[in-house]
Amino acid sequence: MNPAVPGQWDCHAHLFGPYERFPLAPERSYTPPEAIEPQYMALLRRLGLGHGVLVHPSAYGDDHSLLLHALAVQPALRGVVVVRPGSPLPLKGLREQGVRGARFSHRSGAANFAGSASIADLQVLAPQLADAGLHAELWTDCQALPGIAAQLRELPVPVVIDHMGGFDVKAGVDDPGFRTLLGLLESGNVWVKLCAYRNLLAQADWEAGRPFQQAMVAANPQRLVWGSDWPHLRVTPVPDTVQLLDMFMDWAGSDNVVRQVLGENAERLYR
Repeated sequence: MNPAVPGQWDCHAHLFGPYERFPLAPERSYTPPEAIEPQYMALLRRLGLGHGVLVHPSAYGDDHSLLLHALAVQPALRGVVVVRPGSPLPLKGLREQGVRGARFSHRSGAANFAGSASIADLQVLAPQLADAGLHAELWTDCQALPGIAAQLRELPVPVVIDHMGGFDVKAGVDDPGFRTLLGLLESGNVWVKLCAYRNLLAQADWEAGRPFQQAMVAANPQRLVWGSDWPHLRVTPVPDTVQLLDMFMDWAGSDNVVRQVLGENAERLYR
């Protein structure tokens, strides 16, 4: 299978610091080590990718200074913000600064991190996102999806689901929640980020994730993008990002799917 080429995309990463210049929010759910913009740009070069998408971390609360600075100094990057009704960051004009979406969280059995935005916030802000030319990004899982699928179908903006919808390996590809995810993917208004490893941390063999990616490719290859999830927060040992990219390409099944996911699809969504 051909290696990735410059001009293709990593569609999910986070920056932290330098903390001397970009301190974390006082109220936060975690305190990560620094992961700074030059390190991320070096990673993109190592991966052979030309573009990246930075997702604003909840540990920064309402302060988007780091994200907007990175977008200003690195034209190859795009951004995803976190906003709630009443947030100080105006949506109007963000697209011109390189922002393409806003992230929300709705996970089963887990409280949202401090600084996150909820699905209720998404319902309120969806018309404003549409007016600003932004999509919604959603961190959720296959247990929660059946309860919100109807809402997602009615939103006036595309929805990008993180981390392959938090699929449950033990439940298998016929799990009703995973089938709901595939149905949303087939609808064409929902995209999925292929980033399997967080769903596989309890597995001795990550090959268990292959059928889930293959099912998504079969459902709608035009609505899939790939994300590294660098710097792999709260995961020990830290995975090798190059191996994660290789894993995606191996599971893709063809060079055409690799080019589509890393290139054409990402270009449509983020360019």
